[in-house]
Amino acid sequence: QVQLVESGGGLVQAGGSRTLSCAASGRTFSNYVMGWFRQAPGKEREFVASMMWSGGSTTYADSVNGRFTISRDYAKNTVDLQMTSLKPEDTAVYYCACRSPWVSKYGYWGQGTQVTVSS
Repeated sequence: QVQLVESGGGLVQAGGSRTLSCAASGRTFSNYVMGWFRQAPGKEREFVASMMWSGGSTTYADSVNGRFTISRDYAKNTVDLQMTSLKPEDTAVYYCACRSPWVSKYGYWGQGTQVTVSS
């Protein structure tokens, strides 16, 4: 059974940095696509970034491109989201998700971690 567990959320001041981690277990993810999404209060969930579990093929939303970096931590076996130059509008619950390369819909989701950016 696939399990995704996010960690690293919290309160950070505008302009600061935060790194989120997603620990994945339950199957071999070698060719899976790992994604980060977020949902702000009153808004729909939106795509943030994605990459192949095996590395590479990174994609970013325009709103975070240049500020956020998605990467694999091979030692911890996680997919991380490094967030810099944070803005109050980055405040949201951040979710880790994954999908097989043969489908477009993300089928597995974590429980989410709250990131709050204060101005």
